[in-house]
Amino acid sequence: MAWVRRVRTASGATAVQIAEYVDGRRRIVAHLGSARTEAELGLLLEQARGLLADAAQGELDLGVEATARRARLAPAAPQAALFGGAARPSERVQEARVAAPRVVGTCSRLLFDVLAEVYGSLGFTAVGDETFRDLVIARIVEPTSILDAGRVLVDLGGAPASEKTMRRTLTRCVGRGYRDQVAAACFTHAVTGGDVSLCLYDVTTLYFEAEKEDDLRKVGYSKERRVDPQIVVGLLVDRRGFPLEIGCFEGNTAETATIVPIIRTFQDRHGLADMVVVADAGMLSAANLRELDEADLRFIVGSRATKAPTDLASHFRWHGDAFTDGQVIDTITPKNRHIIENNPKIKTEPVWDPQRHPGSWRAVWAYSAKRAARDTKTLTLQENRARAVVAGDKAARTPRFVKTSNGTRSLDDASLARARRLVGLKGYVTNISAQVMPAAEVIASYHDLWHVEQSFRMSKTDLRARPMFHHTREAIEAHLTIVFAALAVSREIQNRTGLAIRNVLRQLRPLRSATIAINGTEQTFPPAIPADKQPILDALRQRGLRH
Repeated sequence: MAWVRRVRTASGATAVQIAEYVDGRRRIVAHLGSARTEAELGLLLEQARGLLADAAQGELDLGVEATARRARLAPAAPQAALFGGAARPSERVQEARVAAPRVVGTCSRLLFDVLAEVYGSLGFTAVGDETFRDLVIARIVEPTSILDAGRVLVDLGGAPASEKTMRRTLTRCVGRGYRDQVAAACFTHAVTGGDVSLCLYDVTTLYFEAEKEDDLRKVGYSKERRVDPQIVVGLLVDRRGFPLEIGCFEGNTAETATIVPIIRTFQDRHGLADMVVVADAGMLSAANLRELDEADLRFIVGSRATKAPTDLASHFRWHGDAFTDGQVIDTITPKNRHIIENNPKIKTEPVWDPQRHPGSWRAVWAYSAKRAARDTKTLTLQENRARAVVAGDKAARTPRFVKTSNGTRSLDDASLARARRLVGLKGYVTNISAQVMPAAEVIASYHDLWHVEQSFRMSKTDLRARPMFHHTREAIEAHLTIVFAALAVSREIQNRTGLAIRNVLRQLRPLRSATIAINGTEQTFPPAIPADKQPILDALRQRGLRH
């Protein structure tokens, strides 16, 4: 007769075995394992019960006499001799009556733990607020409202705070300066993993579906041509796209008026004096460049094609419209329209020197045949649209290359000719001398701006930064701080894995832990990790990798 034994081991675990009597002697047929919790014990006992039931039906033979019966279970190892003592009838009955296990819930706890580890590795635990951490993680996994964040956290295996506590966290976020602490941690991480000698800056707008304006949400310039109240958000990142500073401005604030406050806040926060700021042509204003220069900051900003005729006057005089693919012209550009220091009568382009050219900045212009083809195609489409409007075939607001005189529309041939003359050209303005930074490096540094543009796309799409559920300045500022932290965690995940954050979530969220009720208790068991998912986890936890 076979029965189930459970024996306390020297380590304090409970061993579960199947034993039988043969010729009056007890033999250990199989050692099923050792349990350290009641749930693990219940699972082992349920497994043993199933094996005994199979044996009773003749589907499984537990005997050990090879000539008569062949066991399908592996025989016990020599260590089975450690478990002595005769079996008691009461023990056999007790072991046979364990209730079947059942799954009472599943969750993506593994994903939560990994995100929390990355959050902690960035130094954000200095904030000292677990509810804030949970809101950041929920924002990464499934951006939603405060009211619905609890559902997301439960699905991740967390024990979310109440809605009231979450809303109080938004108040603490502003009152206790969480953004300052997050920004300080981001700076430390960026300096440790690279450098912040060159930073990238850009702005975006986030609109609200509100009927009325207030002190923060105002109608202003929108690239999407919206007339809804909005806010202007400025973001400063390092050359890899890792966020360093975020700022919020009234919706009617000009983009050019945001860069200096953000840079000054960043400088004051970290005591920086020497750095290079890269921004697109939208930041190109005489006042901005002057303030950045007076603050001893070096800058690289995009220039506008309309400035090319003045900057390249010497080239156009001596070489006409001829450019070669990859040609770079290093020259100067006036700080304002009233002082022109570039003499087109001199064939050689001037080399910018702040002492010899106090009224100019350094300008670098590059020509690309690929860009010329793209610009030409765009101009052709714009010309066709303009001709359709002039002919009355298309009703629209006055497009480019259409001029109106005495109420009559006509094609602006002169403007179109000037635009075609400048196709393929891209300009860059800087206050860094050629001795410090060659023209090729100026161009390459500017092209790193795609990192900040990517960060904005991540914040708008993956993190849904638009604070549609918040209405007060305090709540909006707190929301942007959560988005700021979530963006930092997302960028770090992308840097470690080489995968987009959406891809990582899609692969890890389905790995769900299971909570099983058995033997009068519940226990959560982690998921099995597929071989193709393990490298992602190793990269996130930086196992065997250099960051």
